[in-house]
Amino acid sequence: MNQIKVFAPATVANVSCGYDAMGFALSELGDDMVFTKTATKAIRITEIHGADLPFEADKNVVGVVARLMLEDSQVDFGLDIKIHKNFKPGSGLGSSAASAAGTAYAVNQLLESKYDNLQLTKFAMQGEVTACGSAIADNVAACIYGGFILVRSYDPLDIVSIPTPSELVATIIHPQIEIKTEEARKVVPKSIPVKTAIAQWANVGGLISGLYARDFDLIGRSLIDYVAEPERKLLIPHFTNVKEAAMNAGALGVGISGSGPSIFALSKGMFAAKQVAEAMNTIYEKSGIDYIIYVSNISKTGARLI
Repeated sequence: MNQIKVFAPATVANVSCGYDAMGFALSELGDDMVFTKTATKAIRITEIHGADLPFEADKNVVGVVARLMLEDSQVDFGLDIKIHKNFKPGSGLGSSAASAAGTAYAVNQLLESKYDNLQLTKFAMQGEVTACGSAIADNVAACIYGGFILVRSYDPLDIVSIPTPSELVATIIHPQIEIKTEEARKVVPKSIPVKTAIAQWANVGGLISGLYARDFDLIGRSLIDYVAEPERKLLIPHFTNVKEAAMNAGALGVGISGSGPSIFALSKGMFAAKQVAEAMNTIYEKSGIDYIIYVSNISKTGARLI
């Protein structure tokens, strides 16, 4: 196998209550990348479509992750890589994570599955360091494992896959503004009262329990963020109105996707998710801000060959 094409899904991190600890992958939205073995050990990014990203391998998360894996494996080949971005960086949908995790998955296929998913997550996290300065795992793990994931621990790294009810559908509105992860992290409080912490981790437990039990009411009641959303929502135009409209349209819960500006809603069933999309549209269509709305199932597989 000398050439492969992979799909790397967009992801929703935090999932309201699970700040830096939870995420899920989308089925219908993501990036395409083509990896071709070369006789030299060089890594070259030959095409980039859909985003203004560096072609220098050591400055692009794709090149960074590929280099780490090839050096660790001590192989005698290099790679030519084509990147097709289907959603914008800075969207809050794990753009850099899709590049990093998709690369880890693809290189592993060319290495005949030398590494397991946990090892791939560790490689992909180094790509996130290049992109945003932090080795965060929620987006990259969701992209690699698929479905819902919990980052139970960072030291040592421990990723737990959470069952995903098949009826659960995501609706996402992406205002065409950019919020850099580094800037969004600065507004999150460095410390919180114990009372707030208790409420937050109780919601994480409720969300995971609801996913296991397919209890959609419990899932909805648990999608509350007391830590990041109160500050980050101020960076997102019309967030409160979008949330209210989506809930009135039948969403189980609504929150900020990653660091924003995208806003996600979870619904039971495709019909409800499309109703939520219409409600979101009514808020933004007169805003003067360009936006895109996505409706997607939850990806069960994560990154995959296409």
